[in-house]
Formats: sequence, C-alpha cells, structure tokens
Amino acid sequence: MATVDKAIDRALERPKPKALDVIWSWITTVDHKRIGILYMVTAIIFFLVAGVEALIIRLQLARADSTLVDPETYNQLFTMHALTMIFLGVMPIGVAFFNLIVPLMIGARDVAFPRLNALSYWVFLSGGLLLNGGFISGLGSPNSGWFAYANLTEEPFTTGDGMTFYSLGLLVLGVSSMAGAFNFIVTIINMRAPGMGLMRMPPFVWMTLITSFLLVTAFPVITVGLIQILFDRSFGTNFFNTQAGASPLLWQHIFWLFGHPEVYILILPALGIVSEVIPTHSRKPLFGYPFVIFSGIVIGFMGWGVWSHHMFTVGLGNIANSVFTITTMLIAIPTGVKIFNWIATMWGGSIRFTTPMLFALGFIFMFIIGGLSGVTHASPPADAQQQDTYYIVAHLHYVLFGGSVIGLFAGIYHWFPKVTGRMYNENMGKLHFWLLFLGSNLTFFPMHIVGLVGMPRRIYTYPADAGWEGYNMLSTVGAFLLGASFLIFLHNMVRSARKGERAGNDPWDGRSLEWTIPSPPPEYNFAEIPTVYSRDPAWDLKYGPTGQDETYRETSNGPVSDGLSNGPEGAGYGSETDAQSLGIHMPSPSYWPIIVAMGFGIAGALFIVGPWFSAIGVTILVLGLYGWAAEPVSKEEH
Repeated sequence: MATVDKAIDRALERPKPKALDVIWSWITTVDHKRIGILYMVTAIIFFLVAGVEALIIRLQLARADSTLVDPETYNQLFTMHALTMIFLGVMPIGVAFFNLIVPLMIGARDVAFPRLNALSYWVFLSGGLLLNGGFISGLGSPNSGWFAYANLTEEPFTTGDGMTFYSLGLLVLGVSSMAGAFNFIVTIINMRAPGMGLMRMPPFVWMTLITSFLLVTAFPVITVGLIQILFDRSFGTNFFNTQAGASPLLWQHIFWLFGHPEVYILILPALGIVSEVIPTHSRKPLFGYPFVIFSGIVIGFMGWGVWSHHMFTVGLGNIANSVFTITTMLIAIPTGVKIFNWIATMWGGSIRFTTPMLFALGFIFMFIIGGLSGVTHASPPADAQQQDTYYIVAHLHYVLFGGSVIGLFAGIYHWFPKVTGRMYNENMGKLHFWLLFLGSNLTFFPMHIVGLVGMPRRIYTYPADAGWEGYNMLSTVGAFLLGASFLIFLHNMVRSARKGERAGNDPWDGRSLEWTIPSPPPEYNFAEIPTVYSRDPAWDLKYGPTGQDETYRETSNGPVSDGLSNGPEGAGYGSETDAQSLGIHMPSPSYWPIIVAMGFGIAGALFIVGPWFSAIGVTILVLGLYGWAAEPVSKEEH
C-alpha cells in the first residue's frame, strides 16, 4: 500500500497540464477506460434529463384535471422520457461498464479496436443530441411514444419534425451500438489472458458477450423500420399508410421483434453485475456458475421468441397467442435459475452489507416483483384486461428501473474505487439506496392498482370522480423521493472522486483480475499479462491456487490490498511504470473518430432542413473516414 501511495504522491507533484491540453486529450483519447468514463458521465447527464421529464409528468398526474402542461407537451415529455432513459441512460451506462471493466477482467491491455471504440462514443453523443434536437431547436420532439406505433407516426396524424428526429436519432444511435458491440465481441473472443477459457470468464464478461450479440442482431431489425418511417414521412412512400393498403401491424412486428431483445440488452448487464457483486461481498464463489452462464445464453436465445406477447389484443389468432403464451412463461425459468443461484451463493457466506451489496439485494427484490407481474401478461385473457393500462407501466418500471437501474447502481458503487482510486462515502451510499428503494416502490407499486381499476396509460389528465387521484399522488411523492436520492448520489460521487479516502488496489477482497492492478489502472492495465488458473484468479494470487475450494477464504477477515506486488518498484501485474519504458505499445490518440461522428450528426440535423442538405454531413463523414484510413497507427510511423 505504501508504494501505491508514493506513486500517487509523485503523480500529484507533477506540473498540472494546461486546461486545453486536458480537454484535447479527452477528445482524442482511444483509452477504453477514458471512453468508459465519457460514456458514464454523458449517460448520467441524460439520465438526469429523463428524470426531470418524469417529474413533470408526475406533477401533471398528481391531481385530477391538472393543467400544468398541455396535451401535446405531455405527449412529447412521456415519449422523450422513455427514449432518453432507455437509449441514452440505461444502455450507455451498461456500455460504460463494458469499457471500464471487461478488458481488466479478461487480462487485456486494451480493446480490439480502440479507435472504433472511440467512434462508438462520439456517434452516441451525436445521436443523443440529434434525438433531443426537437427540444434544442424548438421544432418539436417525438410525441407518439417510444414504440412509435403506426399510423400515429404518419402524416397528418403527427405533424412537425418530431418523428423525423426520432428516426434519425435512433438510426445514428444504432451505428454507435453496432460499432461497440462488434468491438467487444472480438475483444472477448480473441484477447483473453492465457488460461481464461470460456468457462473461466467472469459472469459479467459473459453477459457482455451475450448483450453484444443481441445488439448486432436486433438493431438491424429496427433500422429497417426506422428507414421505412423516414421514407413515409419524407418521401411519400406507403409502408404504413392504411389508405394505400398497408398494415400498421407490420410496424408492431418490426418494433417488438427488436423491442423484446432490447429488454434483455438492458437487463443482462445488470444480471452480470449482480453475479459479480454478490459472490465478492458474500466472500464465496458464485454458486452454480455453469447454470448462471447458460441461463444467460438461454435468455438471449429465447428473447427472440416472445415478441408477440405485446400484441395479444391485435387479433393474431388463438394459435399464435398460445405459442407466445408458452414461450413467455418459459423465459421466466432461466431468470429464476439465476435468482436461486444468487440466493445459494449468499447462503453460508460471510455477507457484508456494503452499498453495492444492498443494491444487489434490492435488484433481486424488485426484479422478482417485475417478473411476477410480467408472467401475468403471458395469459391472453389477463393481458386483454391489463393492456394499455398503468399495470403495464408498473411492470415495465419494476423490470427496467427496479431491475436494470438498481443493478447498474450496484456496479457503480462496486467499481467506483477501482476507476477513481478513492472510496465513496458509505453512509451517503446507504442513504441513497434506502431513499431510492422506498421511492421506487412508492412510485411504481400504486401503478399496479390504479391500472387494475381502469386508468389507461398515456393520458395527460383524468376526471376527479375516477378514483385515481390518491394513487397518483403517492406515485408523485415517490418520484420526488427518487429525485432526492439521485441528487445524493451525484453529490457523493463528485465529492468522493475528488476528496474521498484512497481505496487501495483491492478494497473488497475481489475475485477477478481488475483487483490485482492499481486503482485507478494505468493506461496499459497490466505490466505483465497474467495467467489464469481458475474462475477466481485474484483469490488464487492472494490465498494460493486452490481451485474452486470455498474453505480457504474463511480465514480472511477483510480485504487484502497489499498481497500483490503492485507499486512502481514491483514486478507484479500492476506496475505503475511508464508504458514506453516497459516496451508496451499503446495506440496513439486520434481526432478522426470525432470528425466521422460529427459527419453523422450533421447529416442527420441537415436532413431536417432538406434531405439533400445532408450531403454536407455525408461529405464530412467520408473525408473523416479517408483521413482515418491514412493516419499512421503509431507515433513511430510519423
């Protein structure tokens, strides 16, 4: 620990670089850890925007006959809340963890395609700004729901440019998702440390791999539908125009064929995080590792076979309804397998109720409730009553907020010491958890009841005699509790990143390779590429290579931070020595990814002005690609 402190002290004594140099270094970075931080910070900002939109929605619905916002503004708010939370909040936080943690977990010095990785972030930022372009420009935001059902998206049912921003923004975001997914597939398959076979990979790495395959197969589906919407609105085609003989059900099939794998794209990273947090904070290897992994694979496959349970009320017929009823019920089995394995992991373990562990336990509780309400949708007769009511809204939020978001918070607290080198305030972290847990249930559980007594979703007001006011007021109070918890989280993270206590390399007595290197990790991650002998390589280094024996850790009463040679003078995996002096080649920074991404964004923005104006952005994009192709791959080639 002393050598790590000396290294940090020496780093602090160096002259501080100029502000412009720092900004430029972040703009041109291809370091996967910096890109992960950019993803995380940007996603949290968008998350805050989505939260403000949600609070306005809840204020509008808190009282009957409210006139806080008009119907059109309300439609834009609930559409943008969902789009921002899903595509600009939850998904990129998951991608942030892919960048920050996966290369460290597999013992790699970098990702397979560093510049493609940088491009994925800058394209994501361009797509996020484009999706919010209606608010920014005042031209109007999407207002037909995140699902954009035809023929609401057609003229004259939806006027203005909102749905054009929708199509273009999601198309650009799809490019970002595909680029990142291909990068992590290649990274995980080709760049694992010696000895790390597929069945020795950490569960989070497995969930990243499955999610990446879902991304590269699901986004082409929605890309087709988005192009069809764009062509209908901009060029007068008739893909969804009922007056020309088209069927709006075509869009529903396209959207939900993408939309249900998208649900697992959102939830699988959280499942992987919980599978890392619970064993570490229970001081016990993951129970039933193969079952946890294969259940994730089964979820990935079965996610493609349940999309029409969103369409039980459209008249597909008894045979189709029966088939999708069965598949929807069956997909609950692999999820249940994971839950039972997490419980078995905690059983007999030495549990520490740290903030990450509390969030992991909260995830299990909330996800079970969301899963049980989801199983009720599997029955077409029950679904016919629940369809388009607030019962569906309750289920969605228990799964995606109570599940994905709470699981992601577990990961933020778990890996915060590794990324920043400092500890967060534990008391504030626990206060954040309890406010969020109480606020989540107070916000979303009453929605089950108000939905079952008849309140439709997507209405901007309701009469006083409907009997819904009390439930909506509870949900609004809960939403403001959630807002307060998020402010506490922001304060804790910002203050702790600057002034928190030094965490050391291994504050949790971690199991996987990221805990064997300094915190924060050096640019090259590992001075020497490690060799892996089991599923818990960090424990092997600290306690001896005892395989998967669970008993040798019972003598440890706390984390071991000094058990590895990890200082500047050490010869271990985490030497702080300069990469060049170690003979380690790292890719050079590049400004071409941001230029290419600007081409995407400008092309989309100018398409709103006129389709032919987008040629300006396409020209920038093509020139950026040529510059990228001609750029030397390292400084030595200049």
